[in-house]
Amino acid sequence: MQKAITSSKYASLVAWLKQAREDQGISMRDLAIKIGEPHSFVQKVESMERRLDVYEYDLYCKALGLDPRVGFDYLR
Repeated sequence: MQKAITSSKYASLVAWLKQAREDQGISMRDLAIKIGEPHSFVQKVESMERRLDVYEYDLYCKALGLDPRVGFDYLR
């Protein structure tokens, strides 16, 4: 079984989150402030160096105004 952090499905989920952030004109730094994490947190998530846990994923989605359930479709 392929590890989630390197799977194409997880990469699609991260790409969806990154695209939503960019489409809204939110910088990595501003998103980090919204979720209460350092800038490096967002950078590592978006470069696939760090995996989001469920709680962090929910925070990320809420900060971007996304429905977390939509992202689960990328994992199927």
